[in-house]
Amino acid sequence: MTLQTDYGQAPVLAPSAPGRHSSNIIAIASGKGGVGKTWFSITLSHAFAMRKRKTLLFDGDLGLANVDIQLGLMPRYDLASVITGRVTLNQAFTPYQSGGFDVLAGRSGSGSLANIPLSRLQVLAEDLELAAPAYHKVIIDLGAGVEKSIRQLSRAAGTILVITSDEPTSLTDAYAFIKVTTMERPNADIRVVINAANSVREGERTYATLRKACEGFLKISPPLVGIIRRDMRVRDAIRNQTSILLRSPGADAAVDVEAIADRLLAG
Repeated sequence: MTLQTDYGQAPVLAPSAPGRHSSNIIAIASGKGGVGKTWFSITLSHAFAMRKRKTLLFDGDLGLANVDIQLGLMPRYDLASVITGRVTLNQAFTPYQSGGFDVLAGRSGSGSLANIPLSRLQVLAEDLELAAPAYHKVIIDLGAGVEKSIRQLSRAAGTILVITSDEPTSLTDAYAFIKVTTMERPNADIRVVINAANSVREGERTYATLRKACEGFLKISPPLVGIIRRDMRVRDAIRNQTSILLRSPGADAAVDVEAIADRLLAG
């Protein structure tokens, strides 16, 4: 497969100042929607919690938030409550008791936060950085795409995991996110997760395609942090609004995400 890399240039934010991110914050990006980003964010958060790491999952998909839907939560407050000043960031956290981690929900079923001014988004990211030391791990489930609002939130993260599948559009959009992020943060810690692979070998081939494009055009080689095998029990967990680590803990996909959590904890 040849990865298409010729597309319009996204507007670039000014390069971020060195050190303006928190090492315990992990942003989950995809470039393209529909590759399992939110499911992965939930499962990774749960895996960290199972390893006795106090974890916060921040639903940063400002256009189409759905972490609370996938977990069957009915939060009293959400991100909109914070942005409008009704509550502080710390007051808006909702415990996901079954998984042992906290959630900052977005505004489900509404695109009302999609056009939030970048200045307000910057304040939100700074508030998140201030809250981060109270947790071992903070996961930001970013929206799909390479818009400024998405990249602004990703700046708070010390590590960015780009999740993709073998679909050509998914790979192309993942490459686009890596390209724009690298232009803004040349030393960003970007790693790759391959999702819904039919086999480990197929996942390795998909990663090789993306790595080859990054090496050829960007002169970087983002490492592979893990491959998640295709598993119908993922859909079953989502339909039942629960974590796969609760519903099907022995599932291939669940085991693969736990392995990724272990690698991230090992450094």
